[in-house]
Amino acid sequence: MAEPTTASTATTARIVWDTADKFLRNVVDEEDYGDYILPFTVLRRLECMLASTKDEVTKFVAALGEMPPHLIDIAVKDRFKVGFYNTSPLDLKTIASVDDNVAKSLKSYIDGFSHNIADIWVAFDFNRRAKVLADSNRLHAVIKHFSTIDLAPGSLANTAMGDVFEDVMYRAFNKKGKAAGNFYTPRDAIKLMVDILITNDDETLAGDSALRSIYDPTAGSGGMLLVAQEALRRMNEKIDVTLYGQELMPSAFGLGKADLLIQGGRPDAIKQGNTLVEDLYEGQTFDYVLSNPPFGTDWSADEKSVRDQAKVPGSRFSHGLPSTADGQMLFLAHCASKLTPASRNGQGGRAAVVSNASPLFNGDNGPTAIRQWLLAEDLIDAIIALPPSMFYGTGIPTYVWILDTNKDHERKGKIQLIDGTAQWALLRRPMGEKRREMEQRHREILVKAYEAFEHADPAISRVLAPEDFMFRDVPVFKQARLATRFREDAVEVLRSRKDFVDGHVDVLKSLDGTAWNDLPKTFPAAAKEAGLKAPMGVVDAVMKAMGEPDDEAPLAVDRKGQPVMAAGWKITERVPLSDDLAEHMEREVLPFSPDSICDESKAKHGNEIPFTRIFFAPKEPRPLAEIDAEVQKLMEELGDMFRLVSEG
Repeated sequence: MAEPTTASTATTARIVWDTADKFLRNVVDEEDYGDYILPFTVLRRLECMLASTKDEVTKFVAALGEMPPHLIDIAVKDRFKVGFYNTSPLDLKTIASVDDNVAKSLKSYIDGFSHNIADIWVAFDFNRRAKVLADSNRLHAVIKHFSTIDLAPGSLANTAMGDVFEDVMYRAFNKKGKAAGNFYTPRDAIKLMVDILITNDDETLAGDSALRSIYDPTAGSGGMLLVAQEALRRMNEKIDVTLYGQELMPSAFGLGKADLLIQGGRPDAIKQGNTLVEDLYEGQTFDYVLSNPPFGTDWSADEKSVRDQAKVPGSRFSHGLPSTADGQMLFLAHCASKLTPASRNGQGGRAAVVSNASPLFNGDNGPTAIRQWLLAEDLIDAIIALPPSMFYGTGIPTYVWILDTNKDHERKGKIQLIDGTAQWALLRRPMGEKRREMEQRHREILVKAYEAFEHADPAISRVLAPEDFMFRDVPVFKQARLATRFREDAVEVLRSRKDFVDGHVDVLKSLDGTAWNDLPKTFPAAAKEAGLKAPMGVVDAVMKAMGEPDDEAPLAVDRKGQPVMAAGWKITERVPLSDDLAEHMEREVLPFSPDSICDESKAKHGNEIPFTRIFFAPKEPRPLAEIDAEVQKLMEELGDMFRLVSEG
């Protein structure tokens, strides 16, 4: 086998994966290879990172005696500048040198790691997986294999090791297919989010004392945190970046914490816990927040805790609660609540949060209330539509919400929509539902559109006010046009009234064809002339019974002068809050239904972000002559084929 130290990053990853694959075949399911390979990759990297100081650290820790573990961690970090350590005399090479008590030795070695990273091995379910290999007589071979791979920092820098780890994760998730989407966000999507997030911060990121905090409440494998950190350090290599994350799933937590560790991160950068139930960073806010929360995930198991939190005024969930069938808007509200407030020096917090289409327009009370809060507080800076088939677990349309507590002056009171659905290239080899990727050239188009703001190409960018997304659903009725018609069936209806007498029939006949609007006057007058009474109840009943729709008649009004609505005709007109209602009716309704009137007093207020409708561009139909010519050609071809069949 070629020495890994001389191999490229990609080759190293292939060696890690392919060689280990030989030992796992027929022992574990192929889709579970990554569950075994990733923990051993992490173990080997950590071992190589600690090798140069291990002997000294072991002696130093032994000399500390019974000091509490957390104080030992502090002492070791202060003395050796390492955030974790291992005090076991064993390593993989030593364990592999003999084939006796391999499983026991490996467990003793793992137990030798400092307590602040012990949860990684629990999350990986390492002991159980080691037992599976041991029971199949493969554990020794796997340990021996990994002990020969050089993953030392001197051979692979943190960024290069990160690339190896990413490559191995890609291979693992490719076998898991859709399941990868539960905790892994594609790097191309993350890079776009980060590029947009930091694009306006060039000046404030300069200098030797620049500080930034980055938080991900659904940290998964930690990719968003690492990509953001790398981008910031490219802009300023001296910047002090602190990462914070929280993740619920044990396997994802293990991957995330390990990935950050092998790239030089803090052992406590990611914490394990349910973000909806308990915010482990309560009271803290951050400069940047990134999140790809689960789509359409039921949160009924957390409902009691969430509802209790929502009762606290001003809390993260106090603005509204979505249906328990989909909790992604809870995460959106949470991310908004974790942003650093605007400050006088121009800084504030910015977030990039992935969602499907539902949070844009879900009309339930909870989502509507959350959107209203975001709109009213001017927290939405931009929303970007991503190409479909971008994520491992779903091919549905996805969007990135950019939130900002301190927008640039020209962006205040405005929201930019960017259509990135056409910015993609096909993946050479699909991974789960991911069939497309955004290359750098695609991301640059969207970043430039964001920077251009109101001067961007309107084909992919629109700038609107928050009020443009708020609306009134106004009931619209059609005013009836009624003529007076005498009908026997109308008389039969009126005979059911005690105050209607036979003498009224002749009165009704005399009024046939007269103006319906005049009946409140003409009917009582004619009845009086015939010596009959005409109470108001009879007048109303007569108007109702003798009114017959007639497009040539004047618009109908009742005896009080109020418009009479056409029976069975009603629509609801959605009017943007930024539109004057009278002008909207004049422009959008009356040209098509001149007799329509609206009732603003019964309007229902709401909001939506109709992204697709805003960017809809109707296509001009093909010329009829072109279609006829194509049909004629097809008919001729069919005729030729029929002749060949009949002649044959």
